[in-house]
Amino acid sequence: MALFRFVAWVLLLVAMIALVSDLTRSANGPVFSVTSTLGYWKSVSPQSLAAAATIIQRGVHPLLWDPVCVRLLGLPIWLLIGGFGMTMAVLGRKKRRVNIYAN
Repeated sequence: MALFRFVAWVLLLVAMIALVSDLTRSANGPVFSVTSTLGYWKSVSPQSLAAAATIIQRGVHPLLWDPVCVRLLGLPIWLLIGGFGMTMAVLGRKKRRVNIYAN
């Protein structure tokens, strides 16, 4: 559980950095611009994006990549990573002990 909480904090920190990056870029212009995960992945490592697309299309199902994965990767990077971070935080939360007294 501690590993889930640590990964959650790291993912939420990365999401916060990505959000601040989008906000500072948008401060210079009149329009709020966001970086999609797909666009960022294309600019950082287009080979791994093509490899991931090939693996999903050949290994799982071709329809999983185009409507599902492309739509998810179209989300802003801070929203997608922040969502994963929140999910990890919920999975790694400490469970409260509840005492139930019955008469």
